[in-house]
Amino acid sequence: MTTAPPRRDDTDDRSRNRPFRFLLAGTVAVFGNLSLLLAVVPLWAEEGGGGHGGAGATTAVTMAATVAAQLCMGLVLRRTAARRALALGTLTMGLPAFAYALSDGLTWTLAVSAVRGLGFGMVTVAGSALVAELVPESRRGRAVGQYGVAIGIPAVASLPVGAWAADTFGYTPVFVVAGALGVLAAPLSASARGTLPPPERTREREQGRGRGRRGNDSLRPFLTPWTLLFVSVGTFGSLASFLPLALTAPGAAPAGLFALSTALIAGRWAAGVRNDRRGGAGRLAAPSGLLCALGMLGFGAAGAVPEPLSLPLALLAGAAHGFGLGALQNDTLVAMFHRAGPGRHGVASAVWNSAYDAGFGTGALTTGLLSQSLNLPLHATFLILTATLTLTATATLRRTSP
Repeated sequence: MTTAPPRRDDTDDRSRNRPFRFLLAGTVAVFGNLSLLLAVVPLWAEEGGGGHGGAGATTAVTMAATVAAQLCMGLVLRRTAARRALALGTLTMGLPAFAYALSDGLTWTLAVSAVRGLGFGMVTVAGSALVAELVPESRRGRAVGQYGVAIGIPAVASLPVGAWAADTFGYTPVFVVAGALGVLAAPLSASARGTLPPPERTREREQGRGRGRRGNDSLRPFLTPWTLLFVSVGTFGSLASFLPLALTAPGAAPAGLFALSTALIAGRWAAGVRNDRRGGAGRLAAPSGLLCALGMLGFGAAGAVPEPLSLPLALLAGAAHGFGLGALQNDTLVAMFHRAGPGRHGVASAVWNSAYDAGFGTGALTTGLLSQSLNLPLHATFLILTATLTLTATATLRRTSP
């Protein structure tokens, strides 16, 4: 019995998908570097005497440097291939991670975090732009979902484990593993060459130039999704930096972070499938923001209820917050790609990532400063962020048109 040879179209599809798989593999590795240290570095700063303010500042400095790098990435991507910028960014995240172990002093920790933030800024913009470069528009919703899954997998594995591993094995082994993951991501990322068929790529570039001539290069169309993403991700930055300090019930914080990270993947994937099938990217953003706010409210309550109730409440809160945030991330990114138009994917990627990372750092810093300056318990600051997100999502729901 003979087997029919593979169809040429199937072989071509597999060939075109190979660079995208390299991108996904590199993304898993470099976001493993990020997720492993997300909760560990604030704890390292606090152990060195930085207090809640210093712990929040580590995340804020990382994200401030990230946004600074992102603002330059539009120019960089016009002169350098996205895959090369991505590979350089992964090394700039990986190599400095080894240096944390040299000192737990706040100044040193902030300096290392700033350097890693520059690398992360390169990674986020170049990685998102590569998704649009490697995948045709008709499959972009699912591709963004798959890219989101690659980002989320390390968060599920590493975000809850990082603080536990530092407590069990010490901080230095965690820094070494994180550094190795960042370095491993470099050759994988460099292998993600663009593979869109030449006619499609040429058509996108020509349409992009035409759109630019019509004067549509304004950033105003991005303002509404940018604002909602900024505030929503601020709540995530708060949780990633402070949930282990806010929930004292045994197992509550790791369980909440695990549920959040898992639901984040599901939300990204579900929104991607929905957008490819039905279109109308942007319709999910405001409802997803409200679901995210509901989860934040649950985390605030989990810190106030008796300990036996804290863990199950944290699980429910993590599931709601994660699914809402995942759907919102996918929906806003696809909507920004659509609003930017062909040929301007780098712009859309930079705008989206600036909202994400500025929001993440601002949320962490705000939580630390509110808690320290007003002498509030950390779970009470979660409720303040809940109110802010609810107001923002409600305003977006009124303004957003498909």
